[in-house]
Amino acid sequence: MTWQPYNLDQEAQRLVLKYRNTEGAIGQSHKMRTTVAFGLERFWGEHLRLLGKNDSKDKNKGKYWRDAWKTFASIMLPTGIKLPSEDVDAKDSKAITKVAQDLWNLNLDDQRICLAVLTQFCDSLVWWTQRYKLPGTQDDG
Repeated sequence: MTWQPYNLDQEAQRLVLKYRNTEGAIGQSHKMRTTVAFGLERFWGEHLRLLGKNDSKDKNKGKYWRDAWKTFASIMLPTGIKLPSEDVDAKDSKAITKVAQDLWNLNLDDQRICLAVLTQFCDSLVWWTQRYKLPGTQDDG
């Protein structure tokens, strides 16, 4: 595996700026970074849990997670690794199972590459979050 920049910093900055004024969203960057250790399918699935809640702040967090995953999936496309990026209804167990299976069925080298790139992408999200957090906002992650 050789190092590739993948424009991670630019994509992370774009995403943080997109959600900068959305209450509670960018503080999720820290949780994203820690979630990488649990695997691609858990990172992918977190948006479903948050979007399924009634609180608008949780829904904003879920949108941020969903957009982070979709951005990550588009970052990986030039490598030849196609990750699921279609919207899935949180109530559709069959679709959720299929996405999880698709992620578990990636070959081991592709999984390692994805996790390495996702780790760096989340590090960039955290960095930009720390720089662009608006004064007086609470990082309620």
